[in-house]
Amino acid sequence: MTLKVLVADDQGVVRAGFVVVIDAEADMTVVGQAADGATAVRLAEELAPDVVVMDVRMPEPDGIAATRVITGRPDAPRVLVLTTFDLDAYVFDALRAGASGFLLKDVRVPELLDGIRVVATGESVLSPSATRRLITHYASAPAGPTAGTPSGDVLKALTARERHVLALVAQGLNNAEIAEESRITVGTVKSHVNALLRKLGLRDRVQATILAYDLGLTHPNPPGPHP
Repeated sequence: MTLKVLVADDQGVVRAGFVVVIDAEADMTVVGQAADGATAVRLAEELAPDVVVMDVRMPEPDGIAATRVITGRPDAPRVLVLTTFDLDAYVFDALRAGASGFLLKDVRVPELLDGIRVVATGESVLSPSATRRLITHYASAPAGPTAGTPSGDVLKALTARERHVLALVAQGLNNAEIAEESRITVGTVKSHVNALLRKLGLRDRVQATILAYDLGLTHPNPPGPHP
């Protein structure tokens, strides 16, 4: 199956570069280009891409606002956010807006292409720096839910096994690692992940991770010195 990709970036040269490398792949094709958020929103609805490669800093509206609109629609495409600026606000806002991934624009071409493929399957992808920022943010936050976070009652819809799998997802484990940890098959893990995402009304593992941290279901280790 050929992945349909929409590229949204207000810098023409950058946008053209993304188009060239994506179109060169046998399993991908660029179905549209957008130079601003409004066009990205319109084309995402008209062209029904599988993945939108979205720049953060764009006019009318910015990439985060456009992502929120796009992912809020039924049968929405996955959104992979790219930015030159590795700032906390961009990471958190993009993920909470519904993005399935966050990468810096200086990412190597193979990593960008792999990122597109990963989010297209419903998985998530984060740059190492974004992952560190996300973990550091929650490690330094007060334990447990705070004002504005969802109620822990939402977890009542999950079975004990699904809550366990959700906690492992939030720790960054992939399906194979969860299967080994829980002593179940990879197929069973996939079924549990799909069930918990459906029950909680979540799009992907990124949103599941944020919810798990918000509810205090899992806690990162406080950041310390690197060896």
